[in-house]
Amino acid sequence: MLGNGIRIGRVLGIDIRIDWSWLLILLLVVWNLGTAFGESHPDWGLALTWSLAIIAALLFFGSVLAHELAHSVYARSRGVPVRNITLFLFGGVSNIQRDPDSPRDEFIMAFVGPLTSLVLGGLLIVVAGAIAGLQASATADPAQVMARLDPLTTMLLWLGSINVILGIFNLIPGFPLDGGRVLRSILWAVTKNLHRATRWAAWVGQGIAWLMIIGGIAMAFGVDIPFFGTGFLGGLWLVFIGWFLNTASVQSYQQLVVHDLLTGVTVERMMRPNPPTTCPDCTVSSLVHDHVMGTDDHAFPVLDDGRLVGIVTLEDIRKVPRTAWDTTVARAIMTPAERLVTVSPADDAAETLDKLSERDVNQLPVLRGGDLVGLLRRRDVVRWLQFQSQSPR
Repeated sequence: MLGNGIRIGRVLGIDIRIDWSWLLILLLVVWNLGTAFGESHPDWGLALTWSLAIIAALLFFGSVLAHELAHSVYARSRGVPVRNITLFLFGGVSNIQRDPDSPRDEFIMAFVGPLTSLVLGGLLIVVAGAIAGLQASATADPAQVMARLDPLTTMLLWLGSINVILGIFNLIPGFPLDGGRVLRSILWAVTKNLHRATRWAAWVGQGIAWLMIIGGIAMAFGVDIPFFGTGFLGGLWLVFIGWFLNTASVQSYQQLVVHDLLTGVTVERMMRPNPPTTCPDCTVSSLVHDHVMGTDDHAFPVLDDGRLVGIVTLEDIRKVPRTAWDTTVARAIMTPAERLVTVSPADDAAETLDKLSERDVNQLPVLRGGDLVGLLRRRDVVRWLQFQSQSPR
């Protein structure tokens, strides 16, 4: 559902990326915070109000990142690969490459994220309360309490509250939210069947998504929904969240179905045998005219005396200026063999699809005894799945 996004750094060995939609939600959070802080503390001044809003918004997304890191770190500790974490319109998502091996691992991996948010939120609220010296009786009039808080305490209290809300929201049993994955782990443990547990959890997720969509539409027309309130913008936001949850739930189940269809199927059954190849010293010009223009292939293995030494893709070719085609050779732009992931014809297609996803590539060379015998492309897998879905059962 997300593109690769823009890489902004690496934490604990995991790439951190932001999707373009994150900028939109960042602006919305800053705007809402700046407006709220200004109304509660008109004496702060514009510079302090908006500076605090920006800092609080960035710290909020830092806490979202901590939530996702909790998922990712536990996943990697159990041998489940994690490609990256992406911050986007609806918060964050850990790009975990496959399902855990057991219901227990699924439960812990799902629950540790909301737990992190709840613990972090609770600690921030306690710290804010300690700084302000608040007593339980002082909360009778929240507006007066907020008006007396200094900037640091205000920010800590807001961050603590929003983290608690984030943790509780993610425990909603709507797959693939964390709560939905907790539900799936329980169903998986009871039924001993991951496929069935995923289907049931996905149905619950879709049901909750449609309740959000219907509730959001009702809010937009003035209906007061408990906890969510009323209003056009709030209703529209709830509709968007419901739509995203429904789409994510359907896609998550489809991914499992695809994985099941490919399990037990060998790479040899769907690979492109004897793909067109090139040599290390062939120019880009000859590569384009002799191969690219005459085929629908997007990648070309580079062979030196029959040995695979690299691979050249259309993306590599596009990076070469047209004026340099006659002087640039394949060796200069190829991905070397030592950086390639290869598979054998007998490998399981489901595991190979995981490798394609892990490396974020569109093809993998297929070797038998060190000799190139084919190329497995994403579109070969898609074509095979389409054929299977159209074939009579």
